[in-house]
Amino acid sequence: MGHCLQKTSMMRYRKYLRRKREPTLVTYVRLGGLSVNQKVQIAGFAMFLIFYVFTLIGNILIVITVIYDHRLHTPMYFFLSNLSFIDVCHSTVTVPKMLIDTWSEEKLISFDICVTQMFFLHLFACTEIFLLTVMAYDRYVAICKPLQYMTVMNWKVCVLLAVALWTGGTIHSIALTSLTVKLPYCGPDEIDNFFCDVPQVIKLACTDTHIIEILIISNSGLISVVCFVVLVVSYAVILVSLRQQISEGRRKALSTCAAHLTVVTLFLGHSFCIFVYSRPSTSLPEDKIVSVFFTAVTPLLNPIIYTLRNEDMKNALNKLMGRMEGKEKQ
Repeated sequence: MGHCLQKTSMMRYRKYLRRKREPTLVTYVRLGGLSVNQKVQIAGFAMFLIFYVFTLIGNILIVITVIYDHRLHTPMYFFLSNLSFIDVCHSTVTVPKMLIDTWSEEKLISFDICVTQMFFLHLFACTEIFLLTVMAYDRYVAICKPLQYMTVMNWKVCVLLAVALWTGGTIHSIALTSLTVKLPYCGPDEIDNFFCDVPQVIKLACTDTHIIEILIISNSGLISVVCFVVLVVSYAVILVSLRQQISEGRRKALSTCAAHLTVVTLFLGHSFCIFVYSRPSTSLPEDKIVSVFFTAVTPLLNPIIYTLRNEDMKNALNKLMGRMEGKEKQ
């Protein structure tokens, strides 16, 4: 009898040891936030709340203006309205959660929502890269082949290009998210950033992620490099073509594509994917700065650049605001 009890106790003890060694699945993730300093967090809350509000107002106003003004029903402004829509969505994926977490000590996010955030973050980021590339092609056709422009960039082609770039962004995001989700996660459960992203999340996996990191770098790096080459080639051809035009035509063409070129420079110069995926998944202090610029500042700069540098957009906005003021007076 005593032998049986001893054997039973030993079996229970072994089960306890096995359970102790077994990893606990990560169900919630702790976000590091912008800073541990409360004063810095409060200042950041005020600043990014202003950024987010103006991002929404500016980009939504551009979309409404393009829809309202029939003179802006051209391929260029069709893609511009898509860019504004993406900026609103891209900023909304991360900034509201960051603002809420400012007043939270734990800054928890469920793993499922964390994965969802990763998916939409990469969906909108990749789609924006593709969109900027398509807009560069649109400017190339408009400046270098003006007589064939409406034939080449007809509405059917524009819609197909829009569907293609959104599909490409979706496929890219599904691929990265799938690679990340299939890993086993057993802790730690803290990310040193204010949102979930693939490089930080895979560090929580309790397995070797070297191959996954190579696949992620290859996927995102290839997209970034190819789009960058296409953009550089497009604008190089445009600049060469402008040298052969008269001064007035050259000035108008430069004014037309200056806003787009500025946005491309800002986006690629501070692109989160180029910065993060060009190296292994190691955290650097600069990561948060680049993340803030990419998710909160760039979406705000786009409407400012396109409204201040574009005469057609400014005229359409003034016309829209005048019409709205007239209705209020009535």
